[in-house]
Amino acid sequence: MSKGTSRIQAKFKDLASKKEKALIMYVMVGYPSHVGTFATIRGLIDGGADIIELGFPFSDPLADGPVIQNASTISLEKGTKIGQFFELVRKIRNESEIPLVLMTYTNILYHKGYDQFFQAIKSAGIDGLITPDMTVEESREYLKAAKKHKIDTIFLVSPNTTKQRLGKIARQATGFLYLVSVFGTTGMRAKIQKYTIDALRNTKKIAGKKIPVGIGFGVSTPSDVSAYVKNGADAVIVGSALIKLVEKTAPARIEKTVSAFTRKLKAAAS
Repeated sequence: MSKGTSRIQAKFKDLASKKEKALIMYVMVGYPSHVGTFATIRGLIDGGADIIELGFPFSDPLADGPVIQNASTISLEKGTKIGQFFELVRKIRNESEIPLVLMTYTNILYHKGYDQFFQAIKSAGIDGLITPDMTVEESREYLKAAKKHKIDTIFLVSPNTTKQRLGKIARQATGFLYLVSVFGTTGMRAKIQKYTIDALRNTKKIAGKKIPVGIGFGVSTPSDVSAYVKNGADAVIVGSALIKLVEKTAPARIEKTVSAFTRKLKAAAS
């Protein structure tokens, strides 16, 4: 990794040299338990995930569908606190240099203070941040703190984001641009919509070579991954499908089961 390049940026560069696309997997911290979270992460790394997105539970997760909302509720009921999140990140860093992205909501950052929060997550080993409720128009202080502490800021865009606004967001985002594949919240979907493919192609056209484009929300099978890769996605993000898999897996089998699932998804991204 060259000086000034984040783990996320280095990963995309490495994958591009091998003509591969990134598989990004979402985990809810503290679900189904703290031991279960770490077993899931080990399974993801063993199965070939390129980037791991760590969701920190929030009482009102507006962007999330019922599967992730339920996981968030269970995590909060088990008493997940920010200190345990930092402990988990350090534990991962003792074993792996895989890029790590934190997904949470702005209120958590605002409560601690942007500068102090970014300093803390950087020190723990986080590479990027997704805050679904942070708009680019209100992001000046957020971006300033992120730049100071060398944290990638990943913004969300949707199929109905205007070209002008999409261009503005693409210029501010670092790491990758997160395209929400559907109208609505996260969750598994029965099929890929035509408007999603159109939005992906349009987003790629506007982003150009400035920043990679990842697509998520509703991605659950290797065929979904393959379809998005064929239509230009630089990364595919899987969340609810993984949480559902973990939900029905015995604790002792989580790592092995997650590894096998991840391997199939990664094969479709290559």
